[in-house]
Amino acid sequence: MAILVNAMSPITSPSPESARKGCAFFSQVPNLHTLSRNNGFSRVLASTQITISPKDSVFSLPNWRSGKNDPRTRDIRLNDAFLYLEYMIGKGHKPDVGQATQLMYELCKSNKMRKSTKVMELMISSGTTPDPASCIFLVNNLCKRGNVGYAMQLVEKMEEYGCPTNTVTYNSLVRGLCMHGNLIQSLQFLDKFMKKGLVPNVFTYSFLLEAAYKERGADEAIRLLDEIVAKGGKPNLVSYNVLLTGLCKEGRTEEAIRLFRDLPSKGFSPNVVSYNILLRSLCYEGQWEKAKELLAEMDGGDRSPSIVTFNILIGSLALHGQTDQALQVLNDMVRARFRATAASYNPIVARLCKEGKVDLVVKCLDQMMLRRCNPNEGTYNAIAVLCEEGKAQEALSIIQSLSNKQNSSTHDFYKVVITSLCRKGNTYPAFQLLYEMTKYGFVPDSYTYSSLIRGLCSEGMLDEAMEIFGIMEENDCRPDVDNFNALILGLCKCQKTDVSLMVFEMMVEKGYMPNETTYTIIVEGIAHQEEMELAAAVLRELYLRQVVGRSTLERLVMQYDLEGLPI
Repeated sequence: MAILVNAMSPITSPSPESARKGCAFFSQVPNLHTLSRNNGFSRVLASTQITISPKDSVFSLPNWRSGKNDPRTRDIRLNDAFLYLEYMIGKGHKPDVGQATQLMYELCKSNKMRKSTKVMELMISSGTTPDPASCIFLVNNLCKRGNVGYAMQLVEKMEEYGCPTNTVTYNSLVRGLCMHGNLIQSLQFLDKFMKKGLVPNVFTYSFLLEAAYKERGADEAIRLLDEIVAKGGKPNLVSYNVLLTGLCKEGRTEEAIRLFRDLPSKGFSPNVVSYNILLRSLCYEGQWEKAKELLAEMDGGDRSPSIVTFNILIGSLALHGQTDQALQVLNDMVRARFRATAASYNPIVARLCKEGKVDLVVKCLDQMMLRRCNPNEGTYNAIAVLCEEGKAQEALSIIQSLSNKQNSSTHDFYKVVITSLCRKGNTYPAFQLLYEMTKYGFVPDSYTYSSLIRGLCSEGMLDEAMEIFGIMEENDCRPDVDNFNALILGLCKCQKTDVSLMVFEMMVEKGYMPNETTYTIIVEGIAHQEEMELAAAVLRELYLRQVVGRSTLERLVMQYDLEGLPI
């Protein structure tokens, strides 16, 4: 923490020299929260357009959507509206439901979850009944961000004030708990909401069953489904498809087939999803005869083949080296009026590259472009397989051809390709292609170097990631704060927060100015190592020194349940 505190001193009292280097950024930009509270809110109350209404009437909020579409001023206007809402409800007035709900949506979209939750709580406490859809929206967003505890508290407050909750609301909580590996708590919560008279639906069961097989295996999911049925629950085909998926993922294809054949006795007819689950497992295991039997049954209605069916066949045939048959299936798919996508072509391209058949790769990509299928990250990673076969020059030639056909800037296209490879864990081929690119005049920029740093860190090559900075200096490319942030983030993700702090110290010593992202990464790194008290102490100090904003403070407090902070 001392490193961070010492590093912040130039920010709070910048010298003229350091200001010229960019440190003055923080001293020139006003603190948005302070500016809004001291100036914006007073302007709102003083405005002749907004009058304080009697307590038995509904008040309107100031229009936060008017004015220039500048993110900073928009944040100020949003905060003005929030403060006005808080002030008026504190005086016993009721808000316009539609406006308050829209404010909650806008705050949520701006990642201001603390304030959006507060808006909902204020509405409820004022005696206003929020729209159920807005409650579900907020609960869903809280759960997606890992704030399940806050979502549960919100629902409890809704019930306390007599606001209606339903199965959909509780499903959001069950799903949130399941997503974060809390199966036992999910089951306890299920019992709780059944005691309230709410009836679980098929989505409830699907969330629980998926969590069960992911956490404890398919047998646990089967046992749970039996228990649900014994208690009077009525799962549907989706629930059984989850079990089929679990069995297939464990390589228990024969058991999955038996369950599949037993579905009619349980009152269900398999649909195309059921068939695709089994088909994927059979094809990738090379059990072609059984796969053909299944395909023969997909003769119409809910069992008609989908684009997923075709892509499963194409991918598995390509994987087993049967590229001619894969291309034939792809053509059959197009004749069946399905639109081929890059995802359809990529497995074929990857296999042809693995076999070193450059001419066929070019032909396949030409057909792909002719059918207006634009290449994506998967395509670039498929082409990069040529690098593994010692054909980096040929890979670059193909990439140059794709760039020309899309009328793209060569420099920008190269950056996209390098970033795509690094993001997918193909950092070594990225370096091979980069070497070839430099022969044609390509000069990597800061963004490209950041991609390489992230790629190396994601593959655990931390020493190599640090060496990138030496390479940059050798090539007269001065590192910037984004390069340091990429390295610090990579180290934190690898549970090397202590090393990330050393990098941070070196960064400051060399005259680089950390930004809010730098500090946020470090706080999150500390929190991920379950040092919550330290994370809270560091965050508090950073906020008091005004190097992290209030929205960042609120997000981190909610996300990691940090205590003792001024929110």
